[in-house]
Amino acid sequence: MSEEPSKETVDKVLEAIEVAKATGKIKKGTNEVTKSIERGKAKLVATAKDASPPEIVMHIPALAKEKGIKCVQVPSKEELGASAGIDVPTVSVAIVEEGESKKLIKEITGSKE
Repeated sequence: MSEEPSKETVDKVLEAIEVAKATGKIKKGTNEVTKSIERGKAKLVATAKDASPPEIVMHIPALAKEKGIKCVQVPSKEELGASAGIDVPTVSVAIVEEGESKKLIKEITGSKE
């Protein structure tokens, strides 16, 4: 799929999701994330490496790339769920409104805007 992100990148992504949850808006779950990518609303997408079965998130990185949206794979759905502020594991999260996570997202995506 894609190259393995560094621990630092994964930590930044999880932090950006937490900040966006508190100050912006996120979408959780494969259907919501897919829709936000297709509509061009997602600013950053994260998928869980341990999604089971892996087919449920396989389309997300390709779709995100097609739309020019950064997609990062994080090691676990438990971590992803926790950073999204929910008590259950989730296999994908999209940040649709950055809120105060704008700077973090720029660092992750390498955007100079």
